[in-house]
Amino acid sequence: MRLTNSKDRYGAVPQFLHWAVVALVITAWLLGQFIDDLPRGTLAIHIALGLGVLVFLVARLAWRFSDPPPEPEPTALGPWLDVAGRLAHYLMYLLLALVPIAGIVTQFARGDAVSIFGVYEIASPWVKDRAFARSVTEVHEILANALVIFAGLHAVAALVHHWILRDRTLLRMLPGA
Repeated sequence: MRLTNSKDRYGAVPQFLHWAVVALVITAWLLGQFIDDLPRGTLAIHIALGLGVLVFLVARLAWRFSDPPPEPEPTALGPWLDVAGRLAHYLMYLLLALVPIAGIVTQFARGDAVSIFGVYEIASPWVKDRAFARSVTEVHEILANALVIFAGLHAVAALVHHWILRDRTLLRMLPGA
């Protein structure tokens, strides 16, 4: 398998980055849903997963600019759906950035440091502000839920492409397909 994109499919590197982000987002979201019922150290794992999303997002965007993706598959639904798909991707990239950033701001608003994968800590630049922390936590949760909803719609769209429109959109991102 090629590491880089070809004119008709994604290479191994963008496929890995895509599926790694999927795994990180799902795991972080699930931990976030049950974090109050899990052991205290779970928050550190949740934060590390969020930071991982940011790292992989930056890598993915850098790769996308250096190795452009294949052109969208032509469909019977026309160019309007291509534009909608492109906008949905931009929205997901934006949410992939905003969710972890809101999580970092939440930690800082609580007066807590942010541990960078257990190697380095960034101290909170602010004094503890519980009301602000609660507000940012709400924003973080809303954005995280929106991300998971849009990712679900993205997955449904890929399945529609595969099973109903019968094009190669899904297959281009699947390893070994």
